[in-house]
Amino acid sequence: MNYIEPAPINPQDDDPFESMMSRFDIAAEILNLEPGIYDYLKTPQMEIKTSIPIQMDDGTIEVFEGYRVIHNTVRGPSKGGIRYSPDISLSEIKALAAWMTWKCAIVNIPFGGAKGGVKCDPKVLTPIELEKITRRYTANLADFFGPERDIPAPDVNTNEQIMGWIMDTYSMHHRRTVTAVVTGKPTFLGGSLGRVEATGRGVRVVAAAAMERHGMKPEETSIVIQGFGNVGSIAAQEFIDIGCKVIGISDVTGGYYNPKGIDINAALEHRKSHQGTLADFKDADQVSNEELLELPCDILAPCAMEDQITRKNAERIQAKVIVEGANGPTTAKADPILESKGILVVPDILANAGGVTVSYFEWVQDRMGYFWTAEDVNERLNRILSEAFNAVSDRAEKHNVNMRIAAYILAIERVTKTLKLRGIYG
Repeated sequence: MNYIEPAPINPQDDDPFESMMSRFDIAAEILNLEPGIYDYLKTPQMEIKTSIPIQMDDGTIEVFEGYRVIHNTVRGPSKGGIRYSPDISLSEIKALAAWMTWKCAIVNIPFGGAKGGVKCDPKVLTPIELEKITRRYTANLADFFGPERDIPAPDVNTNEQIMGWIMDTYSMHHRRTVTAVVTGKPTFLGGSLGRVEATGRGVRVVAAAAMERHGMKPEETSIVIQGFGNVGSIAAQEFIDIGCKVIGISDVTGGYYNPKGIDINAALEHRKSHQGTLADFKDADQVSNEELLELPCDILAPCAMEDQITRKNAERIQAKVIVEGANGPTTAKADPILESKGILVVPDILANAGGVTVSYFEWVQDRMGYFWTAEDVNERLNRILSEAFNAVSDRAEKHNVNMRIAAYILAIERVTKTLKLRGIYG
């Protein structure tokens, strides 16, 4: 096939979008995807860059930079989080938007992919400044957001309060309350029960499916989790609940390792009394975050940031299974190294799809005006993720590929079929 070659990847680091495309290309070759469909699926539908001027608390004016990338809307309105970080780039947002397209297709929910962000450091902003940035960003994008158009959600450094501000700002511009414009809201504003826990719970659901398929017993399974934020801490609790032993956890202060098992409830209590960190946690030996990834364990769950497992450290990974709770924690150049070591990788576009799945449930409930019990939410989440895991595993066996490429194959199949049935307008 006459595919356009991706731009060269920096030899020191994978560009996030090109890293995504390198996996996409392999799946596209296997599916013998027509060149026109290939070009259509790789190209974001819309890339928005917007300036966000606000008056700071000291009276000065500062201008922040905001992004929103809508990758694809073939299967439905675009869906994706908004992150606040001083380090975001358009390439990162493009990659995350594309991953959202594939993620939604894998779990078979009627959304396309999008992602957004504001280049700022929330740690140095006051609550009033943060609210101003959020409301101005939302106002600038009010013509693009909408329950049938593009639906934001929380991501890195954003939370349910920020989603509440987005919902209110959008509603004020449209002169009516529109709860379905955003997900991850407080339940008091139309949020869904189980949304906060959804991504971490989803990590456990797909990990348990992998354990069952490969004959691993929970009570004999050791877990290392990188990241102890919302996703990592909830995943840790979920693993404990099914009988696993969590031997390693980490946050910005470093890694904490106890081969006999870490008391997760004690770690959560410690975090409450230490400004939200694990600093000085005494029930485990401290290691670096880099060392944590290389600990001997049955399952490694990277639940922090992108590009944590690279060609530089992949050879030293000792886990039998990697379950990617974060977006893009493994670079493309690390994939063949992990595969050569016989490590099963459950990819991010499957493993962390619990969040968008329950976001879909929230959107459905908001549009109905009728809300489900936590038990209903969790039962539906378990069913959808289990079905998705089995569908990806079936593609892996059919095409004799790893789980990551199989996930891309499944996603591309579903988006391509929808595109062909709809046709190209114009």
